[in-house]
Amino acid sequence: MLSAKSLFQEILDHDESFALFCSIAASGESQGGWENARIAALVPDGERELAPKIARHGADEDKHGRIFNALLKKRGLTAVPVPPETDYTMLLERNGIGLAHEKLKGEKPLSVADIVVYLAHSRVTEQRASEQMRLLLRYFADHAEIGRAVKQISRDEDNHLAYCHEELLRLARAGHGRLIQRTLRECALAEIRVHRDVSLAVMSRMGRILRWPKAKSALLAAGIRAQYAWERFAGWRRMVSLTMPERRDALGGPAPAHAEFA
Repeated sequence: MLSAKSLFQEILDHDESFALFCSIAASGESQGGWENARIAALVPDGERELAPKIARHGADEDKHGRIFNALLKKRGLTAVPVPPETDYTMLLERNGIGLAHEKLKGEKPLSVADIVVYLAHSRVTEQRASEQMRLLLRYFADHAEIGRAVKQISRDEDNHLAYCHEELLRLARAGHGRLIQRTLRECALAEIRVHRDVSLAVMSRMGRILRWPKAKSALLAAGIRAQYAWERFAGWRRMVSLTMPERRDALGGPAPAHAEFA
């Protein structure tokens, strides 16, 4: 039976596919860490209270990258090159989503509009990350090899999503509501396209590594395209709604003193 659990278990059990999965994840998290660190350094004067939260967000992403690399090391594996067609963060930037890296490499302070773009981009991508980690949490929370890592990363992603909701609502009250809604919609529609393309590319790579029958690969590709069709029709709306989270000030204060583990 083809299910999300059996599919990921197959990837987890094979060294080459596991190395590719962890390498893609580690690369994306590390890139997110760099982006957040640069944004924290360039926050405009009127939003300086956000800087520690953005820096905390970046530190979490860096931590996740280290966790995925630690999972590789634990199995005696090393990171492998990330195929460009599977690089989610790079493809988002190429589609004009989020803040351009050229801007982040400079020293000119960002504008409040830039902060709106950053938070809207994060609200959309953290929705995806939170959902994916909750799926892994459902099936692998007690797994001896990855269970503790999944729990920690899932908790962090939920915190990131809560923080984005709260800060965007604050900025909406300050008069940026139209910009926020327009940017959220643009980000969501672009993200679901990129997610479709990356998912197809990753599954194609996994299929070659694991020698899946053509029928299995075709079925998975059809499922990915069907998910995109649903998201393009209506599912994207879950990525643009804003509600005050139960978990307030999720990235305020120092990071919890949990030991990193994998």
